[in-house]
Amino acid sequence: MAELDPPAQGALLSEPIAPADPAVWREWAERVHDAAARGACLRVRGGGSKDHLGDTTRGELLDTRDCQGIVAYEPSELVIRARAGTPLAEVETALAERGQHLAFEPPRFAFHADGSGAGAGAATLGGVVASGLSGPGRVSRGAVRDHVLGCTLMNGRAEVMRFGGAVMKNVAGFDLSRLMAGSMGTLGLLLEVTLKVMPQPVVSATMRFEMPQAEALAQVNQWAAQPLPLDASAWWDGLLVLRLRGARAAVASAVQRLYRERRGELLAPPVADAFWQGMRDQSDEFFQRARQAVAQAGGQGVALWRLSVPPTTAPLEVHGEQLIEWFGGQRWVCTPAPAAAVHALAARVGGHAQAVCSAQPLPCVDEAALSPVLLRLHRQVQRAFDPQGVFATGRLLPLSA
Repeated sequence: MAELDPPAQGALLSEPIAPADPAVWREWAERVHDAAARGACLRVRGGGSKDHLGDTTRGELLDTRDCQGIVAYEPSELVIRARAGTPLAEVETALAERGQHLAFEPPRFAFHADGSGAGAGAATLGGVVASGLSGPGRVSRGAVRDHVLGCTLMNGRAEVMRFGGAVMKNVAGFDLSRLMAGSMGTLGLLLEVTLKVMPQPVVSATMRFEMPQAEALAQVNQWAAQPLPLDASAWWDGLLVLRLRGARAAVASAVQRLYRERRGELLAPPVADAFWQGMRDQSDEFFQRARQAVAQAGGQGVALWRLSVPPTTAPLEVHGEQLIEWFGGQRWVCTPAPAAAVHALAARVGGHAQAVCSAQPLPCVDEAALSPVLLRLHRQVQRAFDPQGVFATGRLLPLSA
């Protein structure tokens, strides 16, 4: 396959900064121009709640919190638009007042990379999109990218680019705004984000069942294939926990059915809410123990990994504790296994792996795990948005690749 040439400057449509745009955008544009001229790099950062993700980054800090605020919110249209530096807590408070929420449940990390507290209110909307992280409900309600309707971006030429819009439409071509989800700030500087929001669930119920891992995987996939209002799942240490959400009658009927089939225990709402919050924020006992294990091992190679695999994948043969979410599609593993072995394990079952907590920071994407074609596509997309490498911090992909 012949390598494509990087797109010309006009290939991705851009526009000048408008008088009505925030003044700080002009300051940022000057910084981007200056960095490109000097061959320097800019490290985009919001509240720092996700500093533990990806490789150690280089570059001069550019703080997105200098520009924040909700620009537009239309509850009847289920759409919100806000500056990238807006605190996630501010957005969620505004949504909650109208009985709505971000259905993909973005995490609110309350710790630093070393395990110390970072403050649960540190997360920003730009970081939510750039990290691409979703909580327990992702399996039933979609990932971050599925809720991104549009965005405004400053590329590596200091050009402002607007993608998408404020409504869901059937359109031809690729939705470039979705590329920002999981890009870790390496394609440009997010300025504004437009997201789809959803009504809060009418009724929620959580059930807990005792069963070993293999049996839990088979059972949850069997239930997921049936007309049940299953919303989220988690398995750890011999316990399968299911969340059901939907209409009152549907949830009540499902609870009775699951109880008849497997007995189980219906958790009290405060207990259930605390559990799912721990799953969402990666603060539950499993994650606490994993971070402690990494810290105690020092440089001995213990790491917490997140593996995305097909939901029906059999139990993974790897040493270490495991927690399973998303009906089997997300496997958390705390293991001393070498990084190459973990990536190879994920690849063998048709998935991929990412180090979430490790003594030695690792890129979000393992170069060796990508096919030459896919790696080339990654690089070409980066060059199209950022030909001078102003945002190439090494956080997503190794700089040497």
